[in-house]
Amino acid sequence: MRKGEKGILALIGILSVALVGHKIWQLSTEKKEVDRGIPFYSTASPQLGTAGSDLYRRLECKNCHSLWSVRDMSANVPAPALDGIGSLRDEQWFYTYFSAGNPQSILPSRLKKMYQMPSYAHLSEEERKVLASYMASLKVQDWYLEETKKAEFEKLTGKPYVAAGKVIQ
Repeated sequence: MRKGEKGILALIGILSVALVGHKIWQLSTEKKEVDRGIPFYSTASPQLGTAGSDLYRRLECKNCHSLWSVRDMSANVPAPALDGIGSLRDEQWFYTYFSAGNPQSILPSRLKKMYQMPSYAHLSEEERKVLASYMASLKVQDWYLEETKKAEFEKLTGKPYVAAGKVIQ
Protein backbone atom coordinates (compact mmCIF):
# COMPACT_ATOMS: atom_id res chain seq x y z
CA MET A 1 0.00 0.00 0.00
CA ARG A 2 1.32 3.41 -0.90
CA LYS A 3 1.80 6.27 1.47
CA GLY A 4 -1.11 8.33 -0.02
CA GLU A 5 -3.48 5.36 0.20
CA LYS A 6 -2.69 4.93 3.89
CA GLY A 7 -3.57 8.59 4.49
CA ILE A 8 -6.89 8.25 2.65
CA LEU A 9 -7.77 5.10 4.60
CA ALA A 10 -6.83 6.84 7.85
CA LEU A 11 -9.00 9.83 6.91
CA ILE A 12 -11.96 7.53 6.06
CA GLY A 13 -11.48 5.72 9.38
CA ILE A 14 -11.37 8.99 11.34
CA LEU A 15 -14.50 10.30 9.55
CA SER A 16 -16.33 7.02 10.20
CA VAL A 17 -15.50 7.12 13.90
CA ALA A 18 -16.54 10.78 14.04
CA LEU A 19 -19.87 10.10 12.31
CA VAL A 20 -20.65 7.15 14.58
CA GLY A 21 -19.69 9.22 17.63
CA HIS A 22 -21.91 12.09 16.45
CA LYS A 23 -24.86 9.72 15.91
CA ILE A 24 -24.41 8.21 19.39
CA TRP A 25 -24.28 11.72 20.87
CA GLN A 26 -27.51 12.68 19.00
CA LEU A 27 -29.31 9.58 20.26
CA SER A 28 -28.24 10.22 23.84
CA THR A 29 -29.42 13.85 23.82
CA GLU A 30 -32.73 13.53 21.96
CA LYS A 31 -35.98 13.37 23.87
CA LYS A 32 -37.05 9.85 24.61
CA GLU A 33 -40.74 9.19 23.95
CA VAL A 34 -42.26 7.54 26.97
CA ASP A 35 -44.56 4.61 26.27
CA ARG A 36 -47.75 5.60 28.06
CA GLY A 37 -49.38 2.24 27.49
CA ILE A 38 -52.70 1.38 25.94
CA PRO A 39 -54.99 4.42 26.16
CA PHE A 40 -58.29 2.50 26.19
CA TYR A 41 -59.80 1.00 29.32
CA SER A 42 -63.16 0.06 30.83
CA THR A 43 -64.65 0.97 34.17
CA ALA A 44 -67.22 -1.83 33.88
CA SER A 45 -67.57 -4.41 36.62
CA PRO A 46 -66.94 -8.01 35.50
CA GLN A 47 -70.71 -8.62 35.44
CA LEU A 48 -71.43 -5.51 33.35
CA GLY A 49 -68.50 -6.31 31.07
CA THR A 50 -69.86 -9.78 30.38
CA ALA A 51 -73.47 -8.65 29.94
CA GLY A 52 -72.47 -5.69 27.75
CA SER A 53 -70.13 -7.68 25.52
CA ASP A 54 -72.80 -10.40 25.17
CA LEU A 55 -75.28 -7.77 23.95
CA TYR A 56 -72.62 -6.27 21.67
CA ARG A 57 -72.11 -9.68 20.04
CA ARG A 58 -75.82 -10.57 19.90
CA LEU A 59 -76.73 -7.25 18.26
CA GLU A 60 -73.82 -7.73 15.82
CA CYS A 61 -72.41 -4.27 16.55
CA LYS A 62 -69.00 -5.34 15.20
CA ASN A 63 -70.49 -5.51 11.72
CA CYS A 64 -70.17 -1.72 11.69
CA HIS A 65 -68.15 -0.66 14.77
CA SER A 66 -64.77 -1.66 16.08
CA LEU A 67 -64.18 -2.22 19.79
CA TRP A 68 -60.73 -2.78 21.28
CA SER A 69 -59.60 -2.32 17.66
CA VAL A 70 -61.42 -5.50 16.58
CA ARG A 71 -63.59 -5.04 13.52
CA ASP A 72 -65.33 -7.29 11.03
CA MET A 73 -62.84 -7.07 8.16
CA SER A 74 -65.50 -7.86 5.54
CA ALA A 75 -67.57 -4.83 6.59
CA ASN A 76 -66.82 -1.51 4.97
CA VAL A 77 -69.15 0.80 6.91
CA PRO A 78 -67.60 4.06 8.15
CA ALA A 79 -69.10 3.80 11.64
CA PRO A 80 -67.09 5.22 14.54
CA ALA A 81 -64.83 3.07 16.67
CA LEU A 82 -66.29 2.56 20.14
CA ASP A 83 -62.95 2.53 21.97
CA GLY A 84 -63.17 5.33 24.52
CA ILE A 85 -66.71 6.39 23.50
CA GLY A 86 -67.66 6.65 27.19
CA SER A 87 -65.23 9.56 27.52
CA LEU A 88 -67.36 11.49 25.02
CA ARG A 89 -70.91 10.57 26.09
CA ASP A 90 -72.51 9.69 29.41
CA GLU A 91 -74.79 6.80 30.36
CA GLN A 92 -77.99 8.89 30.16
CA TRP A 93 -77.12 10.00 26.63
CA PHE A 94 -76.56 6.40 25.53
CA TYR A 95 -79.81 5.26 27.13
CA THR A 96 -81.76 8.00 25.34
CA TYR A 97 -80.00 7.18 22.07
CA PHE A 98 -80.65 3.43 22.32
CA SER A 99 -84.28 4.05 23.34
CA ALA A 100 -85.03 6.38 20.43
CA GLY A 101 -87.31 5.10 17.70
CA ASN A 102 -85.11 7.07 15.28
CA PRO A 103 -81.53 7.43 16.58
CA GLN A 104 -80.74 9.84 13.70
CA SER A 105 -83.01 12.41 15.37
CA ILE A 106 -80.42 12.50 18.20
CA LEU A 107 -77.25 12.02 16.18
CA PRO A 108 -77.77 12.74 12.48
CA SER A 109 -76.06 10.46 9.97
CA ARG A 110 -75.06 11.05 6.37
CA LEU A 111 -74.83 7.32 5.70
CA LYS A 112 -77.24 5.51 3.44
CA LYS A 113 -80.33 4.26 5.30
CA MET A 114 -79.10 0.64 5.27
CA TYR A 115 -75.91 1.67 7.12
CA GLN A 116 -77.44 4.01 9.69
CA MET A 117 -77.60 3.13 13.37
CA PRO A 118 -80.66 0.96 14.01
CA SER A 119 -83.12 1.66 16.80
CA TYR A 120 -82.85 -0.49 19.90
CA ALA A 121 -86.18 0.71 21.30
CA HIS A 122 -87.44 -2.87 20.87
CA LEU A 123 -84.97 -4.14 23.50
CA SER A 124 -86.16 -4.45 27.07
CA GLU A 125 -85.49 -1.50 29.36
CA GLU A 126 -82.96 -3.61 31.27
CA GLU A 127 -81.05 -4.49 28.09
CA ARG A 128 -80.94 -0.83 27.00
CA LYS A 129 -79.68 0.14 30.47
CA VAL A 130 -76.97 -2.53 30.32
CA LEU A 131 -75.90 -1.46 26.83
CA ALA A 132 -75.89 2.23 27.85
CA SER A 133 -73.90 1.51 31.00
CA TYR A 134 -71.45 -0.68 29.08
CA MET A 135 -70.86 1.97 26.39
CA ALA A 136 -70.41 4.66 29.05
CA SER A 137 -67.77 2.46 30.72
CA LEU A 138 -65.55 2.42 27.61
CA LYS A 139 -63.03 5.12 28.47
CA VAL A 140 -59.86 6.59 27.02
CA GLN A 141 -56.95 8.24 28.84
CA ASP A 142 -57.12 12.06 28.83
CA TRP A 143 -53.75 12.43 27.06
CA TYR A 144 -54.93 10.27 24.16
CA LEU A 145 -58.24 12.09 23.85
CA GLU A 146 -56.38 15.41 23.62
CA GLU A 147 -53.95 14.03 21.00
CA THR A 148 -56.89 12.68 18.99
CA LYS A 149 -58.72 16.02 19.10
CA LYS A 150 -55.54 17.80 18.01
CA ALA A 151 -54.88 15.46 15.08
CA GLU A 152 -58.49 15.58 13.88
CA PHE A 153 -58.69 19.38 14.16
CA GLU A 154 -55.45 19.90 12.27
CA LYS A 155 -56.44 17.36 9.61
CA LEU A 156 -59.79 19.06 9.02
CA THR A 157 -58.67 22.70 9.22
CA GLY A 158 -54.95 22.75 8.44
CA LYS A 159 -54.52 25.08 11.43
CA PRO A 160 -52.67 24.49 14.73
CA TYR A 161 -54.85 23.09 17.51
CA VAL A 162 -55.45 25.48 20.41
CA ALA A 163 -56.59 24.13 23.76
CA ALA A 164 -57.17 26.36 26.78
CA GLY A 165 -55.49 29.31 25.06
CA LYS A 166 -52.21 27.61 24.11
CA VAL A 167 -51.05 25.97 20.90
CA ILE A 168 -50.46 22.23 21.37
CA GLN A 169 -47.21 21.09 19.71
